[in-house]
Amino acid sequence: MNTFTVHLFAADRTEVIEQAASFSGEDNSGSFGLLARHERFMTALTFGLARLTLADGSREYLGFPGGLLYFIDNELRISTRRYLRDSDVGRIAQALTRELLEEEQALEQTRRKLHRLEAEMLRRLAQLGME
Repeated sequence: MNTFTVHLFAADRTEVIEQAASFSGEDNSGSFGLLARHERFMTALTFGLARLTLADGSREYLGFPGGLLYFIDNELRISTRRYLRDSDVGRIAQALTRELLEEEQALEQTRRKLHRLEAEMLRRLAQLGME
């Protein structure tokens, strides 16, 4: 069986997975799959789950908040801020949902802070204009 190597790069860790038989992921155009010896390929992954099937038939699931995928010379390279890896799809889907909610809450807090900062800056500029 033809296989390829997967390199996972995140801000806090890197991993190498040998003997991958296939990869299924999703980008903005939809779902796609990669097998060993695939042509050079690059895409931006969307938030969600990807499936990795190993040569022994076992499956691993990878959860991403998005990332960059590059397949070249029979090696798959995925760069992302962070990722989750598990063999249980239910467990990883739950963790990914939890992370999405936390990330969305943090983003909303940042938006509120920026809005308050903008309002304060406009108020101070108005005060300076009156002086």
